[in-house]
Amino acid sequence: MESQKQFTPTFSFEFFPAKTDEGKEKLKVVMEKLGTLKPKYFSVTFGAGGSTQQGTLDAVLDIQQSGFSAAPHISCIGTDKATISNLLDTYKNNGIKHLVTLRGDLPSGAGNISGGDFNYANELVAYIKDQYNDHFFIEVAAYPEFHPQATSPTADLDNFKRKVEAGADSALTQYFFNPDAYFRFIDECEKRNVNIPIVPGIMPITNYVQLARFSDMCGAEIPRWIKKRLEAFGDDKDSIRAFGEDVITELCHHLLEAGAPGLHFYTLNQANATMAIWKNLGL
Repeated sequence: MESQKQFTPTFSFEFFPAKTDEGKEKLKVVMEKLGTLKPKYFSVTFGAGGSTQQGTLDAVLDIQQSGFSAAPHISCIGTDKATISNLLDTYKNNGIKHLVTLRGDLPSGAGNISGGDFNYANELVAYIKDQYNDHFFIEVAAYPEFHPQATSPTADLDNFKRKVEAGADSALTQYFFNPDAYFRFIDECEKRNVNIPIVPGIMPITNYVQLARFSDMCGAEIPRWIKKRLEAFGDDKDSIRAFGEDVITELCHHLLEAGAPGLHFYTLNQANATMAIWKNLGL
């Protein structure tokens, strides 16, 4: 963890674009609540194949206009350089300087072929650096429990290093519940001379059915003891929230005490769970 202790901890929150007017109004309220915690930035997700491109743009402009820093996700799979450049120009012209740069999901049935100018996130990172120099601060994804499509842990770590060598400035991890997975991932990165900040992604626990579905999709392991406790609560939402708050608070405390360079919360457009954890940590 020595590579991570050199960085001043930063804290950030992630949203997804709201699809309805009601959702947009709710998101503004959530943003204002979480904004009182003075995060470094709010990130906004980008749907598969750019399906939420306009929604992402609208959300990041709202964030910027509210006086906060915004970091849109941008994915490259199945698209071309002209489309990416047009989007990046729009962000640049609107004062956006922070990106979360991803490969994105392959279209169903596409195999390993993207059908566009980019196949991997490192290619997108290199393109952004080549075209925009250092205008954008580039975050990339890291997977302490390894990407579900990785052929091996070694291959996944090599892929991550390629993104760093292409010019990534920092990384955000997939969420996890076992801190040892993160610590071992950092150890392996240090062996490869990868020394950028690698900020743990944190998923508050408020809904077990939803959490189990997300975790199956992204390859995040829910430890058996957590899974069994959550299953035992059944439909008791208050008990799930209280248990989840305790578990995630302890996880965050452990990570920060060990030298993690901050926390990135996957808020799911909710404020209360994240704010409760924040209060427990004394941040």
